[in-house]
Amino acid sequence: MEWKNFYYLLAVEKSIGEMCFIFSDDEKKTEHYLGYTDRRDEPYWIGYCDIKDGCGFQTAEELVKAPVLDHKSLQERWDKVQIESIDGLTLEEWRQNCYR
Repeated sequence: MEWKNFYYLLAVEKSIGEMCFIFSDDEKKTEHYLGYTDRRDEPYWIGYCDIKDGCGFQTAEELVKAPVLDHKSLQERWDKVQIESIDGLTLEEWRQNCYR
């Protein structure tokens, strides 16, 4: 998925509730999670297994620019992102069933 499409879906449409991803250059293939949960002070989040106690953000821009992934931001590392699932579906399933 291209950066501009991902960012639009996360920030404008808010249609990514939970996304699991790995970095293609990570030999351990550590799973990372991020998402959007409505009606919270910090509705954008990144966490679970990759960041101790996770992190919350008020905006999508804060999330994608925070240097919390090996001291780099998601935006900086996007070219290495490999999406494993969105809302429990593979990327292909999600595109077929949920992507507008």
